[in-house]
Amino acid sequence: GWYDLRKQARQLENELDLKLVSFSKLCTSYSHSSAREGRRDSSDTTPLLNGSSQDRMFETMAVEIEQLLGRLTGINDKMAEYTNSAGVPSLNAALMHTLQRHRDILQDYTHEFHKTKANFLAIRERENLLGSVRKDIESYKSASGVNNRRTELFLKEHEHLRNIAMATKENMTSQRGMLKSLQSKMNTFANRFPAVNNLIQRINLRKRRDSLILGGVIGICTILLLLYAFH
Repeated sequence: GWYDLRKQARQLENELDLKLVSFSKLCTSYSHSSAREGRRDSSDTTPLLNGSSQDRMFETMAVEIEQLLGRLTGINDKMAEYTNSAGVPSLNAALMHTLQRHRDILQDYTHEFHKTKANFLAIRERENLLGSVRKDIESYKSASGVNNRRTELFLKEHEHLRNIAMATKENMTSQRGMLKSLQSKMNTFANRFPAVNNLIQRINLRKRRDSLILGGVIGICTILLLLYAFH
């Protein structure tokens, strides 16, 4: 009968009211915990409320509220059928007024539920995005630190190789000057004593060969040092 339907409607409305209050508190606590996480620095190790447990609680409560709203909608539909079959105009008007109040309550609860749910989902999506950005930043910082250390080592090795090359160049330039001076004196001596010319030519050939061997050894050492530095 009508009174049984109204009793069921009031019971469902009371349950929905309590559920919606708890649902709103859950969303508020999630928002506050997210704000605290955003203000933490890297040295803060204070444990936060587990986001995954909040997500599970949110999903469970949302399903329960949707089920209650569905049941309350069914009771309102039955009350509407009853008013259409009552048959007494004066009584029917009073029933319609009562039914409209229950419909307004159902509409308010439905609107509040969808609004709270949408706010929670928006906050969670924002936090997921910020979390992803923070991870990308940390990964970039870590990679940048490794790259900076590699660059510093490379520059040090490059400077070391450059110093070796400069010292080798100066040494070879000095030796070249000494050899030219010595060769000039020997040429003068050979011009005065042609019999010694053959001996001087053999000496010059040996010097050229020694210079080629020395240059080859220096080139191989330089290549090996460069390979070691880049490795």
